[in-house]
Amino acid sequence: MKARIGRAAALAAVVLLVASAAACSGGGSKKSGPSTSSPGGAAAGTSGGPAVAPAAPAGALDVKAENAQPGAPAWKAGIDSGDDHGIEGFADQVAVTSGQPFKLYVNTIAQQFTATAFRIGYYNGAQGRQVWKSAATPGRIQPAATVKAQVNTVSTAWQPSLTVPTGGWPEGSYLIRLDPVGIPGKALAKGSRFVPITVKSTSTAGKVVLINAVTTWQAYNSYGGFDLYSGGPKNDYAHRARIVSFDRPYDTTGADRFQTYEQSSIVFAEKVAAEHNLQLAYATDLDLHEDPGLFQGARAIVTLGHDEYWSSQMRDTVTKARDAGTNVAFLGANAVFRHIRFEDSPLGKDRVQVDYKDAAEDPMHVTNPAEATQDWRYPPQPRPENVLTGVLYECNPANADFVVYDPSSWLLAGTGAKAGQAFKGLVGVEYDRVVSDSGTPHPIQAISHSPITCRKTKSYADAAYYTVPSGAGVFATGTMRWNCALVDGGCTDKMDGPAHAFAQRVTANLLLAFAAGPAGKDHPAQDNTARLKPAPSEGGQAP
Repeated sequence: MKARIGRAAALAAVVLLVASAAACSGGGSKKSGPSTSSPGGAAAGTSGGPAVAPAAPAGALDVKAENAQPGAPAWKAGIDSGDDHGIEGFADQVAVTSGQPFKLYVNTIAQQFTATAFRIGYYNGAQGRQVWKSAATPGRIQPAATVKAQVNTVSTAWQPSLTVPTGGWPEGSYLIRLDPVGIPGKALAKGSRFVPITVKSTSTAGKVVLINAVTTWQAYNSYGGFDLYSGGPKNDYAHRARIVSFDRPYDTTGADRFQTYEQSSIVFAEKVAAEHNLQLAYATDLDLHEDPGLFQGARAIVTLGHDEYWSSQMRDTVTKARDAGTNVAFLGANAVFRHIRFEDSPLGKDRVQVDYKDAAEDPMHVTNPAEATQDWRYPPQPRPENVLTGVLYECNPANADFVVYDPSSWLLAGTGAKAGQAFKGLVGVEYDRVVSDSGTPHPIQAISHSPITCRKTKSYADAAYYTVPSGAGVFATGTMRWNCALVDGGCTDKMDGPAHAFAQRVTANLLLAFAAGPAGKDHPAQDNTARLKPAPSEGGQAP
């Protein structure tokens, strides 16, 4: 029988706990009340000035000073699921540097709207700080989205609504909140929506880099009726999109996947960084593709809750960084699973994401088989994800307790955890495991080995840590639910207090060690696969 921990108080005394009400499903943004944002001060239709003085000049990120700024707890109140299309929008850039403006494309039935920029961080539990707000801006109903035949790509041909300045905005993950402005007798959208944007770092040297997985957000974006999983009248896999575009809003709240899989990790990382004077940097996975040099000298690259869609260049960037001594962490599961490539759109470079999920369908398999967009583990040129992540994705949906396998690991220091101890509900809904395949890197140390049943098949989910000759350490949690555990109150239908406390302490240990330099020099992996006796892979089960 699995022993469950009953020592919440003891762990809470040593762990870095975060006060929050964020939930794992949708980031808690869909059932909130009205906004209390302050008004802007510029002329209608133009960009407004900063509502709050920026925490640092020229966009530099001083995490401690930034998180000492007052937060705006109501930043996520009154957000709509978007089913009515009353207000929605997207940016012409995935990421910008501080001071680089971007355009917002907004569709709304409201006569006017405002755009408010909130930076996501700890902020004493508020999780968001207002840095800018526009004046009331004229709204317009934009043309309907179009669908490209055969590949089912949804895109828009909208007119820009306003240009957003970012002068003095600190680096970080931002949500631009679109709020309809009420005019008596005029139509008004029933709620507000988000547009995500990253203010990326100009240097990552000596810093822990947090990666926004925009390619995965876009893969699951069903705006216009098609994503990379389903679509069409039957909303089935056969009619899925083969190519998706960033030239459209995100579905539901506009930021559902960011809030579900990344927000809690960012909040927790900023809290730890502020308390321990760690240096953080921000980028997107598109930056891994377009700007490999940006990551030179980074202490660590951290991907968050769900980072599934990777191009060859993204993978090459992280591999080379690892081999030069940069630590890597995968805080989710199912990472580096889908092989993608990019094309340009009318709005810019690399705004179209290609993934046929079947080499035979992809014309590239004839001209350049290495760039055909099937899953990474499959022919014509198999390159399984565990070569980089250490663990291999296996199955979904599944739920299980996180069972400690090797309590001697430095990652578990201060948790008091013992071998066989179980932490409630920490594994799910997708999971990874260590496999005996030749691609598994060594030395690799399984930290957990959690019995799990998925689609009537019994298996194990594993968290694992491996090291390479450069000294870099690579850690993978093996579960998609880790992000939920990093903020108190996340996924409470699955987890309890001890599970949250455990995951938070392990993550704090990870961040502190990874920020110090190549973790393998002080913490070499102790290979335990001879005792673990992992089974070979069986291909993984994903649509």
